[in-house]
Amino acid sequence: MIADESGNYHMVELKFIIGNAVNLSPHQVSWLTRHQHTSAWILIKKQKTELSKSELFLYPARDAIEVKITGVKTEPFLHLIQPFNWSEVFQKISPYVDNLA
Repeated sequence: MIADESGNYHMVELKFIIGNAVNLSPHQVSWLTRHQHTSAWILIKKQKTELSKSELFLYPARDAIEVKITGVKTEPFLHLIQPFNWSEVFQKISPYVDNLA
């Protein structure tokens, strides 16, 4: 859970992967699906090898089922390759309403 500069809270499920599959538990999928109308997100870091560039994938909670089934082959809300622009990531997460309109 993170708070933005306005004091609003955002739930971010963090995952690390090597391949394309994302290990979301049934409980996590259920929680994310139930809270899909809130500021809930899935943030995935993918790194194939120690020397390869990392990738970040950001998905809104409403995509939890699809991400569980197809992994990062699901079209992300945001996809970045290292070096990451963290300001861009946080701007996408907050404010939630402006991002998904």
